[in-house]
Amino acid sequence: MGCLLYVVGYVFFVVGCLLSAGLIPTLNAEPRTHMVNDMAKDHQTLDLTAMAMLVVLCASWGLQQVAIKVAISGVPPLMQSGIRSVGATIFIWFWMTVRREPLLERDGTLWWGIGAGLLFAAEFILIYWGLEYTNASRAVIFLYTSPFVVALGAQFFIPDENLRMIQIIGLCCAFVGIVVAFGESLSYPTHRMLVGDSMLVGAAVIWGATTVMIKACPLSRIKPSKTLLYQLAVSAVVLSVGSLVKGESGIVLMTPLIAGCIVYQTIWVAFITYLAWFWLIRHYPPSRLASFTFLTPLFGVLAGGLLLDEPITGGLLLAMVLVGAGIYLVNRPNAEKFEKKGFGDSRIQGVK
Repeated sequence: MGCLLYVVGYVFFVVGCLLSAGLIPTLNAEPRTHMVNDMAKDHQTLDLTAMAMLVVLCASWGLQQVAIKVAISGVPPLMQSGIRSVGATIFIWFWMTVRREPLLERDGTLWWGIGAGLLFAAEFILIYWGLEYTNASRAVIFLYTSPFVVALGAQFFIPDENLRMIQIIGLCCAFVGIVVAFGESLSYPTHRMLVGDSMLVGAAVIWGATTVMIKACPLSRIKPSKTLLYQLAVSAVVLSVGSLVKGESGIVLMTPLIAGCIVYQTIWVAFITYLAWFWLIRHYPPSRLASFTFLTPLFGVLAGGLLLDEPITGGLLLAMVLVGAGIYLVNRPNAEKFEKKGFGDSRIQGVK
């Protein structure tokens, strides 16, 4: 009963966040008007709504790690991703149809959208392929170098994105938290591990590059739903083909639990949380958003401990403190005052 109340409360909290953000408008609203209003709401810092949404998203993505582990006994990982993308593509198409959003409008984003979809698919292929060569703890550490890619790429391609010393310190602090939580596996690597590590670094670069590209290119001017449709539709094809090429065994077992995990990944993660994420990218600085993603693997460890009885070490508490401190430093509203008092003009020289 307590579990049910928790789930109901969680759902109401998420819906409240989405309503306050304007992601769930009334169905009879005019889409064009809503788009104009959306474009006017641009922020240089994260407000409470954005922060609450980010925590929910990271918790959802952390729980997805558990869902993938549970479902992998019956459905191989690339096939899981392909099924997820196919199902979520149908849901986002239905969402856009109900809201009368144009699907085939010529807005100059087709090739950008295909490119984003290819990057999205390549990221997951590298993650799942790399996990065959290295262990999961090492994979997390290398994958979560992605926020640094976002922060650096934003300096070159996104106007008004200024990387300051206090934000660099915050990103480093959060990354140290990840190392504390997962660093027990950082022994001297074998050649096989180095291959897997390289794949995970490649996935991190692609993840970060995709985030920057969506903010910097014409995709930032269209509805988040269309951006997501591009990524899901392209990745649905690429991941399904990748599963066949890799010779995955296909669906070998389907239980209600495995089916539930697939549904969770499809409807909640790929449709709802990704839609919310693209809305956030459109309206907030990506480097500030990226700092919150350090929470995802920590939520994954917590979910694994609670649901799969996996070990939770004392280092997790220290890791959460470090990640929390890093997020605070990246997003603190008075960062410029701090720099004037102690660091002077700490903007990265030669970039802006």
